[in-house]
Amino acid sequence: MTSFENPLAIRHFQSICDNCQSLINQFHTQTDLKLFSDGYLESLRNSNTLGAKDQEKLERLVERWIMDPSSFIDPKGSEKNLFFN
Repeated sequence: MTSFENPLAIRHFQSICDNCQSLINQFHTQTDLKLFSDGYLESLRNSNTLGAKDQEKLERLVERWIMDPSSFIDPKGSEKNLFFN
């Protein structure tokens, strides 16, 4: 259900994750991450880069990933210094 068979979908998921982690390190909020990912996913949708099935799966997975606090743990293993303060 959550695995991608299309290497391009994997690449886009990794890009979103990397950029969200960078935003977190710059003390952006969860809302900022959602805004970034929505824009990224909308541009993918408009460019028809991925098939409909891969696009939907990517959107669901990114949404779930951003909402999961364990996705954003600092290098010391703590969530305390991230956007949950």
